[in-house]
Amino acid sequence: MATQICPKCKTDNFVWNIDEEETSLTKWSCLNCNYVVFENESDERNCLVCNHKSETKLKDNSTEFWWCSNCNTTTKSE
Repeated sequence: MATQICPKCKTDNFVWNIDEEETSLTKWSCLNCNYVVFENESDERNCLVCNHKSETKLKDNSTEFWWCSNCNTTTKSE
């Protein structure tokens, strides 16, 4: 599985998995800083920076934001 850049620690250690017994959402975890967020795959849009349809909404315990898996930018969720 390819890794992505973690939006928290900025290392190339961000991976996803789906455990339907735990949640119906996609779980993203950083292997470096142990940051965990959940993605609802129905929340997808074109990235405001690179314009690819690769920006999804991620949510942790306190924050919800848009994250682009193509250019690794984050945008506050409105």
